[in-house]
Amino acid sequence: MQQIEERLAHLARTVEDLSDVVARQQSEIDRMTRRVEMLMQREASREAEGTGGVVLGDERPPHY
Repeated sequence: MQQIEERLAHLARTVEDLSDVVARQQSEIDRMTRRVEMLMQREASREAEGTGGVVLGDERPPHY
């Protein structure tokens, strides 16, 4: 009986640890999702303004 109780306590601890890991991962995913959305909005506004600033291989820069 004691062996079962010890094993149950170990499993309960493992579940708590895994729950903490999942909570941290969800927090990280939420933070990264907000950053991606912000970057997408920033890029969309750059495209709308026409100031992408990307110079392709054989294009002349604007000051020529």
